[in-house]
Amino acid sequence: LLGAGAVLFGKTNVPLFLADWQSFNTIYGTTNNPWDVTRSPGGSSGGSAAALAAGLTALEAGSDIGSSIRNPAHFCGVYGHKPTWGIVPRTGQALPWQKAAPVDIDVVGPLARSSDDLALALSVMAGPDAIDAAGWRLRLRAPRHTRLRDFRLALMLDAPGFPVDRDVRDRLAALGEFLRRQKAKVDERARPAIDPAEAWRVYVRLLRAATSDRQTDADFEKNEDIAHSLSPDDESYYARATRAAVSSHRDWLAASEARHRMRLAWAEFFTAYDLLLCPVAGVAAFPHDQHTERHERTVTINGTRVPVTDHLFWAGYTGASYLPSTAAPCGFTPAGLPVGVQIVGPQYGDLTTLAFARLLEREFQGFVPPPAFA
Repeated sequence: LLGAGAVLFGKTNVPLFLADWQSFNTIYGTTNNPWDVTRSPGGSSGGSAAALAAGLTALEAGSDIGSSIRNPAHFCGVYGHKPTWGIVPRTGQALPWQKAAPVDIDVVGPLARSSDDLALALSVMAGPDAIDAAGWRLRLRAPRHTRLRDFRLALMLDAPGFPVDRDVRDRLAALGEFLRRQKAKVDERARPAIDPAEAWRVYVRLLRAATSDRQTDADFEKNEDIAHSLSPDDESYYARATRAAVSSHRDWLAASEARHRMRLAWAEFFTAYDLLLCPVAGVAAFPHDQHTERHERTVTINGTRVPVTDHLFWAGYTGASYLPSTAAPCGFTPAGLPVGVQIVGPQYGDLTTLAFARLLEREFQGFVPPPAFA
């Protein structure tokens, strides 16, 4: 970014360990959502999305292993791109004890107020790191289409076991109807040959294995004791995450093999469809909730309390398979909260998801400034 002439003038707020869909910590406090200051801007790049929506900056950079770019973009009504894994180096983005080695699933990517700015930022950020530059160059595939009517689209409004609030679902359904009027092919039944429940299990195992280095030795030993004490029948997110955080390399290899089968299924799926459109999360921005551990929190979906961690499904269903996703504005709930759509493409199909976001911006919905910042 600096080499391309960007001016870096500040850092924005994040949650502890970049591990929440809120952005608060004991040092810098709480970041509010510009659309409703009683609600979360998302996380972990919540400060980034809030700064964009409020007009503080035109461009931001974030990271994403559990929707940390996509979720804040959705909550704040801006654009975010989770690149194909491996095309953007992590140099310059690492926790204090790390040296920016590649982390499984984790990516670095841009957030912006327009699709053009988002694509421009990715073009600057993507490419080999210095250690790899002697051996390869990045050449992403051109967008598959340049007109909405030519796209073959799978529209996924929910998933078994992972409900979506009707306010969010209605906005995605309205997008589907708009696309049909534009003569695009829209199929609400199309899915890859992947069991969503299995995809969820594999993602949690890989996610918590990838972030296990955040534990101190004492924490690791404590989590080992907890994992051994858990009932084998306990399939809660907490149980799965705790087991994964202390899993063996053999366990990881099994999960990675299962992931590879899913990658093959996605590759086959994208021979028949250009993009998958799905929720970023099952809800719009929720009220601040800092009183318990993340795995203990719930949100209301269609009148029922649901674990907030269930929304990670929409991060991992495609993210664990290294696929690119662009989060783009899709309208507003009746309460006036932004709703985003997740535009998922084939591996290395980043320019197709970005091109589709650009078409939606021009013909359906783009960024709208919050009333207080208009």
